[in-house]
Amino acid sequence: MEHVILGKTGIRVSKNGFGALPIQRVAKADAVYLLQKAFYNGINYFDTARAYSDSEEKLGAAFSYTRDRLIISTKTAAQTAEGFWKDLEESLRMMKTDYIDIYQFHNPAFCPKPGDESGLYDAALKAKEQGKFRHIGITNHRIAVAKEAVESGLYETLQFPFSYLAAPADLEIVEMCRSAGMGFIAMKALSGGLIHNSACAYAYMAQPQFAHVAPIWGIQRESELDEFLSYQTCPPKLTGEMKRIMEKDREQLSGDFCRGCGYCMPCPAGIEINNCARMSLMLRRAPQEGWLSEEWQAKMKKIENCLHCGSCMKKCPYGLNTPLLLEKNYEDYKTFL
Repeated sequence: MEHVILGKTGIRVSKNGFGALPIQRVAKADAVYLLQKAFYNGINYFDTARAYSDSEEKLGAAFSYTRDRLIISTKTAAQTAEGFWKDLEESLRMMKTDYIDIYQFHNPAFCPKPGDESGLYDAALKAKEQGKFRHIGITNHRIAVAKEAVESGLYETLQFPFSYLAAPADLEIVEMCRSAGMGFIAMKALSGGLIHNSACAYAYMAQPQFAHVAPIWGIQRESELDEFLSYQTCPPKLTGEMKRIMEKDREQLSGDFCRGCGYCMPCPAGIEINNCARMSLMLRRAPQEGWLSEEWQAKMKKIENCLHCGSCMKKCPYGLNTPLLLEKNYEDYKTFL
């Protein structure tokens, strides 16, 4: 099993990190089974968030007796110090633990700092002094906020979208973290499901220049877990064929496309933006039948009710013209019916 040191934290985590967002979609017993199977097969790093409904509760059920043998990071999306303390206490209670290894600000629109109006960073310092967590981290999808966080020297880890679809600006942030001795946690390593070849994704992350990168893979099914566990014993090598696959994906997924992060949600018109705005890609990169069902036809039809209120555009961390993307995807979708 390959491991990564998360910068100056000194924390040693498995290169295979377990992203626990998807387990909110499965039954508790199934989630506990997946989590424990991952742990007993060498995965020691699990990432969740207060916003992931019952994900933290499932981690607590799985690891209450093995807590000191693994690394857990979670997140708060609180906007105030009061909300911060409420989230922190609830996370500790749900995960049946008295400490968290890495506590992260969850995709804030700004970089929390000591003395700012939010009071978030000051609350984090106090909580850390109390031993409620050991390291302060931040997650973000915004280049500017991510850079500011690295340059501030206030954070020990950064969680940021990173895959073989990375743009030069993304690669710059990866290098900035390495130079600053800051732990880099790669989320969206499969680009929100648009990358289907996990061996390519794994091999890309395994390159020497990314030795400091700790990817977390969103896992919902045992078959997905088995796939990543198999790479621990037989690591995929970056072959010429893999490079051709990656280059083709880069050509198809370059430019403005929805990553499916969901930060634009909820939509006042009830549109499931994080899937509808990338439907054209999903139709071409996954079996079409599921996306053409009556249920999905009804979901796509809701685009006709778009209010053009601009709420989604304001919240999109990638600065996308979401209403225009929805319109284009809907017109394309109708050609498949």
